[in-house]
Amino acid sequence: MTTGTPPLPKAELHLHIEGTLEPETVFALARRHDVALPWTDVEALRSAYDFADLQSFLDVYYANMAVLRTRDDFAELASAYLRTCPDQGVEHVEMFFDPQAHTSRGVDIGDVVGGLTDAIEEHSGTVSAGLILCFLRDRPASEAEETLRAAEPYLDRVVGVGLDSAEVGHPPSGFTGVFDRARSLGLKPVAHAGEEGPPAYVREALDDLGVLRVDHGIRAIEDDELVARLARDRTPLTVCPLSNVRLACVPGIGLHPLPEMLAAGLNVSLHSDDPAYFGGYADTTYAASRDGLGLSAEDLRTMAVNSFESSFLDADVIAKHVAAVRAWEA
Repeated sequence: MTTGTPPLPKAELHLHIEGTLEPETVFALARRHDVALPWTDVEALRSAYDFADLQSFLDVYYANMAVLRTRDDFAELASAYLRTCPDQGVEHVEMFFDPQAHTSRGVDIGDVVGGLTDAIEEHSGTVSAGLILCFLRDRPASEAEETLRAAEPYLDRVVGVGLDSAEVGHPPSGFTGVFDRARSLGLKPVAHAGEEGPPAYVREALDDLGVLRVDHGIRAIEDDELVARLARDRTPLTVCPLSNVRLACVPGIGLHPLPEMLAAGLNVSLHSDDPAYFGGYADTTYAASRDGLGLSAEDLRTMAVNSFESSFLDADVIAKHVAAVRAWEA
């Protein structure tokens, strides 16, 4: 966190691999595939990152994805991210990917999974990683079911399923069937809930989808009964303060509910969400939370421990990571 200090060991559990697509890479891939972009150059694209809300971000996010066409593209994308992990203290990643955003453009799901897996294998000596296949909640549940069927030949490379994209007006309960099917296939369920959507969406994610982690969950703090339940059950909440600020879910870092969530005994951990768009990767997220919210080194250590304990790693591997976190000194 400071010059000369090794970064705090941590796991990234809320990381959209498409959200690591840096502007320079967008234009490099656009030239490779002769893709027309809405922006003239890198600076024009960066200027579009002044988001008003989640939807304004998603409009840019999906437009940029048009440059991802081949297995090699996905391998290069994930490899570029995984190379950053050692300097960020990231020792394990469970990365989200959005197959519908690619298959709807004619990209084969095998190329998506294959490319991401190629990168994971390439970097296996420095960082461990797993894949979480996300369904787009603003598209029909029937399409999610088709996506899961198409992914079945590749599920040996996938650890879980998630639910993301535009939240408001798209409650988790609409996806009960596909999540039931995913669990029957041995996949671990997680879901975005309580980012822009109400606390009721967090409840639905727990009760209707059976999720093991809630991604974001910041609006749960508005519901005392829900907070008590989350604290009692030690339900993991993967919180992304930089994202929440950039998407106007909270008006500023100093007003983020993270300290209140910690004080309530919630099992929160810190993550970078879509770091190419929101101003920083994992270690920057920790530093911004420390400086903007007055968090202590012990608070950061607690959330790093939570990140490993909330992961889908084996218990003995988790224990080794946790020991490293507890030995870390700011």
